[in-house]
Amino acid sequence: MVLGLAVLLPTTGLLQTPALAAPTPPVEFIGRQACAPCHKPEIEGYAGSHHDLAMQVADAKTVLGNFDGATFEYNGLTSTFTKKKDGYYVRTDGADGKLHDFRIAYTFGIAPLQQYLIQFPDGRLQALSICWDTRPKDAGGQHWFHLYPNDKVDYRDVLHWTGPAQNWNFMCAECHSTNVRKNFDATKNRFSTSWSELDVSCEACHGPGAKHIAWAKQAKTDGSAADPMHGLPVKLSVGSGVWQFDAEHPIAQLSDARDTRAQIETCGRCHARRSQISEAYRYGEPLAQTHVVSLLDEGLYHADGQILEEVYEYGSFLQSRMYARGVTCGDCHDPHSGKLKAEGNTLCATCHRAETYDVEAHHHHPAGSTGTSCIGCHMLQRNYMVVHTRHDHSFRVPRPDLAASLGTPDTCTSCHQGRTPGWAAEAIVKWYGPTRERRPFYAPALAAGRRQQAGAETLLTEVVTDNAMPALVRATAVGLLGRGGDGVAERILGNLGDADPLVRRAAVEASASWSPQRRVQAVTPLLADPIRTVRLAAVDALADVAAAAPFKDEQRKAFSAAVAEYRDVQALNADRADSWLNLGALDVRLGNPTAAEAAYQRAIRVQPDFMPSYVNLADLYRGLQRDADGEHTLRQALARQANSADVHHSLGLLLIRQKHNAEALAELGRAAELAPDVSNYAYVYAVALDGMGQPAQALRVLEQTHQRFTGDRNVLSALMQFAAKAGDNEGAARWGQELQNLDGGQP
Repeated sequence: MVLGLAVLLPTTGLLQTPALAAPTPPVEFIGRQACAPCHKPEIEGYAGSHHDLAMQVADAKTVLGNFDGATFEYNGLTSTFTKKKDGYYVRTDGADGKLHDFRIAYTFGIAPLQQYLIQFPDGRLQALSICWDTRPKDAGGQHWFHLYPNDKVDYRDVLHWTGPAQNWNFMCAECHSTNVRKNFDATKNRFSTSWSELDVSCEACHGPGAKHIAWAKQAKTDGSAADPMHGLPVKLSVGSGVWQFDAEHPIAQLSDARDTRAQIETCGRCHARRSQISEAYRYGEPLAQTHVVSLLDEGLYHADGQILEEVYEYGSFLQSRMYARGVTCGDCHDPHSGKLKAEGNTLCATCHRAETYDVEAHHHHPAGSTGTSCIGCHMLQRNYMVVHTRHDHSFRVPRPDLAASLGTPDTCTSCHQGRTPGWAAEAIVKWYGPTRERRPFYAPALAAGRRQQAGAETLLTEVVTDNAMPALVRATAVGLLGRGGDGVAERILGNLGDADPLVRRAAVEASASWSPQRRVQAVTPLLADPIRTVRLAAVDALADVAAAAPFKDEQRKAFSAAVAEYRDVQALNADRADSWLNLGALDVRLGNPTAAEAAYQRAIRVQPDFMPSYVNLADLYRGLQRDADGEHTLRQALARQANSADVHHSLGLLLIRQKHNAEALAELGRAAELAPDVSNYAYVYAVALDGMGQPAQALRVLEQTHQRFTGDRNVLSALMQFAAKAGDNEGAARWGQELQNLDGGQP
């Protein structure tokens, strides 16, 4: 994704790009009723759309669920839904685990499910986890269901409806209403969240309309139309380019250049997996200015970039060749009704010749079968929120060969159940030949990087340096490559000047493992980056070395300004434990232990089950020679979550410092058992085993870990040393050679 910020970063000095202009005073939001007289077709299309019904006051017209005494049982508890004179109620378990009557304040969503919001005296709105399936009965709907049917979520769980994961003010409000201001008061611990319209209305996408109305009145009075923006802050049209077929291509080509950025970034504001860090949103600007967009992280996306967790459409679309060639959301979706512009293969045929693609020679399936559906093969679908089917918007060519080698999803065998991906891969070779170009190319690299496999750095470097790769993919590869520390820094340095803010942010984050001198030299210019998320990453990277850094006066000022901005961002989300955790970590690195302790303790009060707060606080106590306080903190954490690998690991290290070796070993072993995908826990456990006279067991743990993480240098180094100590010179040489091979054969 290129956003027009093509700058090269110097290794010293400030970034030579103009800073963003100061925010203008708020312009009045005037509501859709002011739009209706001049935009009747758009208003008519919008009426009844998912945006129109995103959130509504709960009343007889809006509530779709059965509140006539219906009951629903979950985890041994029965909830009851009733209707009273003053509204709709649910009797269910509250934050104390006991049954209470709660009044429904708002409905949330419309199809294929409807949720219900309950308002609390402190301004919090919480989304009930028991939802109404709004689908017709013959489609499996018209009943109550729980969002976590296979779990046992109770009042102590972070996923409970009264907990932070179901809080509307933080999790949902920005994308279900217009002009939302969260207005959390950290002193009073209460919300006064506001909005200009309850649902997603015209100004949610087009921006405040007061100036547009003034422009329209002026144009009507004297015919003046001098303002090319028509009084609006963003222009969502993409230019004069249209998709046209020519004689040479089976896929339509653009008749003229387009500027798609504003439209896609506007849609991405709500159709992306991201977290909001600022309310200073300016319509059409890069999403990275006010939101941290998730990369193709493990647990969110499969290694080939296909959707896994609830990631919405933006991250998938940025991977697609359609995005790269200028396709926008509005090419397929009517932006006002939200409906597709055509149904089935007819929609795809607007840009892909039907006589080339909608034929058996292309799809190799009998006419009328499910295998002839374009989206069936090219848009993987998954269910989220139990009943909501969503499609992957990366529009990728099926790759059953990757499914066979990497375990990624395969659209072929999702239909041909009972068949293997290998079978499907062989069929594709028969149809199209063995030399057909196969995308994506980056899946093996991301898979190897996630598992720290041997050869991962070479594969990731190829992705990082290939500018034809989607920026989101390159950013993800940069993050995975960054685990190599100073040894791979030279491969990443160039990405600090990338045109795309996602890549710049990833490169800055990767620098955290570099030596202080290299970090200061390379990252300091990013303190003045024009994109907020990049500046904040630079603060994170430099905070622990800033005091001793040879900053020039203007660089010191830039660092101070970025730190102040970092604190402002955390203040916006002061209702969240992770914001206080971030402040504590910042103050630790800046040398403010008293402030850090207070922040960590506040994080624990805000969310007592958020384990990183306890771990960080205990580590702070370690640095202050207060291990007794640290042990109390960690045991307090385990009393709340006995299966936290992070806490067990931290407690094990603390007990080693206290010479309680047997108990320490048990804690480290428990951490390695609970988190088998964290190679460092197994490594530390093995080192402890060896140090406590169990070298054979230590070697076994390391060998098992090496099978999963063949490129982990710490594990290989320990294997080499432990084998040598055991007198196994041949084994030590073998491990040493593997370690050497990771560095391209260099000793």
